[in-house]
Amino acid sequence: MSLRVRFWGTRGSIPTPGARTVRYGGNTPCTEIRTDEGWLIILDAGTGIRELGRDLLTRTNGAPIQGDIFLTHAHWDHIQGFPFFAPIFGRGNHFTIWGSESLEKSVDKVVRDQMSPVVFPVTFEELDATIDFRSLAVGTRCEGTGYEVTAFAVQHPGGALGYRFTEPGGRGGALVYISDNELGAHPRYGSPEDWREQLLEFVRGARILIHDTTYTTDEYDHHRGWGHSTYRETVELALEAGVGTLVLFHHEPRRTDDQLDACLAECRAMVKSRSGALQVIAAAEGLTLTL
Repeated sequence: MSLRVRFWGTRGSIPTPGARTVRYGGNTPCTEIRTDEGWLIILDAGTGIRELGRDLLTRTNGAPIQGDIFLTHAHWDHIQGFPFFAPIFGRGNHFTIWGSESLEKSVDKVVRDQMSPVVFPVTFEELDATIDFRSLAVGTRCEGTGYEVTAFAVQHPGGALGYRFTEPGGRGGALVYISDNELGAHPRYGSPEDWREQLLEFVRGARILIHDTTYTTDEYDHHRGWGHSTYRETVELALEAGVGTLVLFHHEPRRTDDQLDACLAECRAMVKSRSGALQVIAAAEGLTLTL
């Protein structure tokens, strides 16, 4: 299987446009995946989905656009770009939005509410595209067009999912996407004692792991329970799980390009000191990878 990955939004919490974030990008999370069959998969609908939508319209040249949108959760930075995703205004286009059945509020309701007349001029009901909503139960394998996906419950306030994509039947290499996750233990999540061991098995052997690396170790001391991880502990997870490539993701809004360079260098030095084979890169808008 060959999954093609392109990043359209890599920043966490809030968009951060400006001269200091040009290289890695300031849009909130959105990642495009294409299967061998050319099927479109979109991971999260942050502000990066706006440019993805414009690009899709150019590429398709008027042909119908269809695909699956997997939302990790419904926090604002992961859905705020959806009303500006141009293909949802095109008749004949068709999207299925997937989310967790265990969130505090259904993804269906949150997506619709953010397009209510109080906060947006066009209601969800006025969209010309066909939009379906489906839930994905944790641990359940679901087969799509040229791919199979499994969900895992990660540690984030309000709940969130991580996704593992493989070819049908679970064969071949895997892409794991975990945008918001706190690797450290915290009582607010009520996770089982073996949660980290379960996560390790979920990630194990992935060719590509895209994971939340919001904080430095010092920053994390002031943000325990906020639902995000550090660079160092994510590298530890990737090394332990035998991951091929770790992609640092969900960059802290205040982090400049130069500071991200320094964090990336620290991660690579950590791998080298352990004589590991892990490749570490930082997600940047426009970066493309092939599984």
